[in-house]
Amino acid sequence: MSEQEKTQGFDGWAILELMGHVRLAGRVTEESHFGVALGRIDIPTAAGDGYTTQYFGGASIYRLTPTTEEIARSVAAHSQPRPVQSWELPARTAITAEQATPDEPEYGRDDWEDGE
Repeated sequence: MSEQEKTQGFDGWAILELMGHVRLAGRVTEESHFGVALGRIDIPTAAGDGYTTQYFGGASIYRLTPTTEEIARSVAAHSQPRPVQSWELPARTAITAEQATPDEPEYGRDDWEDGE
């Protein structure tokens, strides 16, 4: 690999394996965000009508296998990323103003550390 290829960064179709047993496939490029270089993978949707984009740190790469677009799309169709799931939380109850600011503090000033 030439020095010019090293400084330009990766830009191509690939199968990407990340620490944590994550296997993705799509178009992989490099970008800079938050003052650091990050990898970007655009994963074709199974229906072929769009992409899911994910970013990853370079240190998390276990293996990167450059491949053709056709192969990457085939692998992506069988390894779609799962969407973020929300926690099932109980419904919130309303808090009255009296409950939020009681007349008497629960602890006296003597209970505070360092005399704050």
